[in-house]
Amino acid sequence: MIWLKRSAIALTASLAVIFVLDKLFPPPIERGRDVSVMISDRDDRPLRAIPLVNGTWRFAADLDEIDPIFVEALLEVEDKRFWSHGGTDWVGMVRAVTSSASAGRVVSGGSTITMQTARLLEPRPNRTISAKLIEIVRAHQIEWRLSKREILELYLTMTPYGGNLEGIRAASWRYFGRAPDRLSDDQIALLIALPQSPEVRRPDLRPEGARKGRDSIVAKLERLGYFPEHRADEARSAFIPGRRYAFPARAWHATGTASGDRRRDVRSTLDAGLQGELEHLAKRYVSELDPDTQTSIIVVDAPTRAVRAAVGSADRKRPGGWIDLTAQPRSPGSTLKPFIYALAFDDGAAAPSTRIADLPKRFAAYQPENFDRLFRGDVRISEALQHSLNVPAVLTLDKIGPARFAAALTLAGAYPRIHGAARKEPGLALALGGAGLTAQELAILYAALGDGGQAKPLIWDEAELGKSSPGYRLMSADSAEKIIKILKDSPAPEGRMPGRLTANAPEVAFKTGTSYGYRDAWAAGVVGDYAIIVWVGRADGAPRPGETGRKAALLLLFEVADRANHHLGETGSSVTRLMSEQKPKAQGALATFDGKARPPEILFPPRNAELWAGAVDGQAARPFVFAGRGEGDLRWYVDGEPVPADDGGLPSWRPARAGFYKVSAVDPVGRSSTVEIRVLGDAG
Repeated sequence: MIWLKRSAIALTASLAVIFVLDKLFPPPIERGRDVSVMISDRDDRPLRAIPLVNGTWRFAADLDEIDPIFVEALLEVEDKRFWSHGGTDWVGMVRAVTSSASAGRVVSGGSTITMQTARLLEPRPNRTISAKLIEIVRAHQIEWRLSKREILELYLTMTPYGGNLEGIRAASWRYFGRAPDRLSDDQIALLIALPQSPEVRRPDLRPEGARKGRDSIVAKLERLGYFPEHRADEARSAFIPGRRYAFPARAWHATGTASGDRRRDVRSTLDAGLQGELEHLAKRYVSELDPDTQTSIIVVDAPTRAVRAAVGSADRKRPGGWIDLTAQPRSPGSTLKPFIYALAFDDGAAAPSTRIADLPKRFAAYQPENFDRLFRGDVRISEALQHSLNVPAVLTLDKIGPARFAAALTLAGAYPRIHGAARKEPGLALALGGAGLTAQELAILYAALGDGGQAKPLIWDEAELGKSSPGYRLMSADSAEKIIKILKDSPAPEGRMPGRLTANAPEVAFKTGTSYGYRDAWAAGVVGDYAIIVWVGRADGAPRPGETGRKAALLLLFEVADRANHHLGETGSSVTRLMSEQKPKAQGALATFDGKARPPEILFPPRNAELWAGAVDGQAARPFVFAGRGEGDLRWYVDGEPVPADDGGLPSWRPARAGFYKVSAVDPVGRSSTVEIRVLGDAG
């Protein structure tokens, strides 16, 4: 009995030693979890692959995304008893030693998948007996820590395929240009043969070696009864891929933001179709501008905050093209004005119809003026916002307080960066872009405007959708609705009909902005359920004289809205709001059911306006385009003479001389409104 006790003690001591050694010297499994990243769109279409820091391509393998026929064939060739052994196949090991001894050379190494995985985790230069013993020990350590499925996935992640390729996914993408979810028989054989001699059998460098290796695997699978004769013949006759396919490299900046610091595959919120079209649109747009000009675009689904497209730059070959310009702080110009008025609406200090003075006014040492250096007198706040008048915006900001406004922006997720001032406290210049914001931050604000005033962070990862985020109440839903309505009635850009007058066109609530010195041209808007931000400028912040937001960015915004409508309009809740509402026309007595016969409302030019018709920056002034609101199509007259329509169907008037004029608008039933204006400068 003593020997039993001693044996038990010895066994216990041995197990304790093994346990301690296992804990002190664990296998470096974490090395196999350092992988490349594949970013796909919301429908799992690949967009971009990011390699490891050393340039190696190694993607995490998932058995659910690998052709099961390949997995069966691999185990048939490499490790028949993989699912049953504990790390070492002793039967296979003995058979390998016997066959090698009888042949006088190494016929088979007898290594299991788990032992090969151990060797991949800790490569050794020499294949010695001691190295084999270490592999056996490591294999058992791995089996204690991982399931069979995890071991096989780790092996398929790290197995070498020649050059800087590791793992079946990297090899399949490089040699076949696709994921390994469906493979042909010849592809299966080649992918099994390559790791046995990865450099000798590289199909792009040594096609004959690749053919011999593939055909030997085909012959083995045929001999084992896995391939019938006709399938084996077809596999042997297939061509060897001689080219190396490029890994996906689309949506460069957006995928970088979506992946962040993650070391795993990311299914982003981007829409590949819209992303690709906007990248092409941006590149084509700047090709017609000076060679230093860039543009950035971002489209956000307001209800979910999912980023559906983001173009960081138009072309990486242009100056600043490698920078994600949606993430660079720039002066937002007048794009913050809607939010100033929204807070005033919330306070009860103003409403869309409130009259406000557009007259010269000094605020201590600060004296703002309008872009055209003219003043309109008393105007409605709705008109002040639609025509981006500066003095009313500064008056309103002075009322609500610039510090409070800056704090509201910060709480919403947009952080005003104030530069070039002795004091970094926000001032009234904030109303006109006197602080830096990024396009992504503006997207947060305009998405809040399109979602009832609730501000939330942008979402780039599909896995984050549905997670609750309380956000910040930037404005009330009522104020947001009023601002949207005002912006929808803003004068449309030249050559573009308002969405409400065009069947099946996106109705855009937009605001433009131009930073001081013409450095940044902005157009921001809400289209149905989507917020869109467009920036045009130079990456180095140099001026572009005369390039305003309306001139340089607004038409691009409308083009983006058209494409968002096409790609996204039928995929979510936006479809009913994205399209222009076709209101039924009242007939007969119903037309005056409320007892009020409203004449047309002239939005531009406003009453008693002074319009400059002389040259601007050395260029001849453009014609004035009249804008109004009323029932049906309006007819326009100046001093009784009809105003012709331009190519876009808009009333366009070029005054013959300076002086006073009467502008009239008449609706189809004869109701009319008239305003008096004064034209200054050398007209004609």
